[in-house]
Formats: sequence, C-alpha cells, structure tokens
Amino acid sequence: MSSSQYYTINLEGMDFHAFHGCYELERLTGSHFEVNLKIVSPLGRVAEEDDVTQAVNYLTVYEVVREQMAIVQHTIERVAQNIINALHSHFSTIKSVECTVVKIAPPLGGKVSRVSVTLKGEF
Repeated sequence: MSSSQYYTINLEGMDFHAFHGCYELERLTGSHFEVNLKIVSPLGRVAEEDDVTQAVNYLTVYEVVREQMAIVQHTIERVAQNIINALHSHFSTIKSVECTVVKIAPPLGGKVSRVSVTLKGEF
C-alpha cells in the first residue's frame, strides 16, 4: 500500500485521573494524566463503504485507553507501552501508534509539575 492509502488520526488531551506512580501513596491517591495519540491506519473499507465499524474512532480508542489507565502500573513508560499494545490488539490493522503519556500532578515530594514519555510502536 502506498502512504496515500493510510490515514492518521491525532487524539490530544484525553484526560484521566489514574493511579500510577513510583510511590505507594501515589498509587493510592491517584494523579492527573493526559494521553495523546497519533494512530496511522489503512483506509480499508472505511473510505469505500463508509463502514464505521472498521473505523478507528475516538470513542472506541478512548475506551481502550481508559481501560489501560485504570490498571495500576509503576511507570508511565509501562502505561504508554500497554496502551500501544492494547490499541494494536483491538485494531489489528493499525500500522503504527505513537503514544504520549503526561503526568500533570507533581510526584510526591518533588517540584516537577509535568513529566511525560512518548513511545512509538510499528506493526
């Protein structure tokens, strides 16, 4: 397939209150996170038949990400990798996913107000 047969969706600013962190108290009290995605997927039948069940749509992606954010994990790197894996499992035709997870609430005892990681998965 040529690159013109793929489409890219950018989903930015998905907001979550989740329970991730290196400190036990952070895992108990939760923190404020933002998830941004760049998903590249083939057009497939979406363009030809307007088949919404084949589309990588926002609401479905949000639900997949929400499920991953609900799992207590130690690092945002692990969270980002699990989101990438879950999206690829749900949408098997995805070509690539770039996931940025931003922890907006500061770590306990720290002055950093924003920590982020970006990972990319190619399939």
